[in-house]
Amino acid sequence: MASQASDSVEVRTKSTLARRINAGNFPFLLIAPSIIIILIITGFPLLYSLYVSLTPYELLKPNSLSFEFTTAFRNYLKLSQDDIFWRSLWNTIIFLAVTVNLSYIISLALSQLLARVTVGTGIMRTMLMVPMMFAPILVGFQFRWFFNADVGLVNNFLLEIGLLQEQGQIAWLVDVPLGMITIITASIWMNIPVMTIILLAGTLSLPTEIFEAAEVDGSNAWQQFRHISFPLLQPFSYIALTILSLDISRAFDIVRMMTDGGPAHRTEVIWTYVTRLAIEDTKFGLGSAMSFVTVLLSVLFTLYFFRQLVRTRVVE
Repeated sequence: MASQASDSVEVRTKSTLARRINAGNFPFLLIAPSIIIILIITGFPLLYSLYVSLTPYELLKPNSLSFEFTTAFRNYLKLSQDDIFWRSLWNTIIFLAVTVNLSYIISLALSQLLARVTVGTGIMRTMLMVPMMFAPILVGFQFRWFFNADVGLVNNFLLEIGLLQEQGQIAWLVDVPLGMITIITASIWMNIPVMTIILLAGTLSLPTEIFEAAEVDGSNAWQQFRHISFPLLQPFSYIALTILSLDISRAFDIVRMMTDGGPAHRTEVIWTYVTRLAIEDTKFGLGSAMSFVTVLLSVLFTLYFFRQLVRTRVVE
């Protein structure tokens, strides 16, 4: 009797497991370990950082890590009254908007050209990958030398071709708005390959029958790009824009190496100002509050792109 009961229990267990698998729970069981690890690695630091942002915590004052409900949002109130914070936020928005849009335009043009190249394709695509091999801090150091007012490559080149005089050298990293322009140039050079590869992969995956039919109807290359390629590339475009936007919005290495946010906070961005507050001034509570402001903006920005991506999905 006992063996029969155990057999029936085992049969019921197997049938229950089978029903769960058939119900679609099996994929969630497979990814559950990864989700748990991600929550442990990112969830706890995120919650702890949120708690710190609600306290007046300073590294040199351990007793300041205390939460009081009546003054929980003091750091956010201080940020709303901080002119440097608003300047860094505005610089970040300009930096993000200009870099992403110019990178997308250049990458889209390069992807269309590379998709039509028939000779030396491997060499050209390999050369396209070169900027990806450099670390951001090295790119910042390299472009800082390029735009140096005294010994920089750009000023020396302009002197050689007669566009500058010896006494009229341009202080690229100091003047406004040239400081932001140099940082944007370096960031575009470094990020173009990633976006170009994504757009090139999308271009090569487009069905050729549509273009053949368009040629039969007498459409030229521009008409094919405008009415066929560009609309069909929208899902790839939104993916590339999302990845690049999140990467650029966290820009720190290039700005720190080229201008360090100066002079007089003219090229300050959010993450350099966070470092200045949290690391140099040991104001961890204020720095955490500023970080959460940028996290919120990044989440909203990502949700917008994700919604646009969902709308462009083609339902077969």
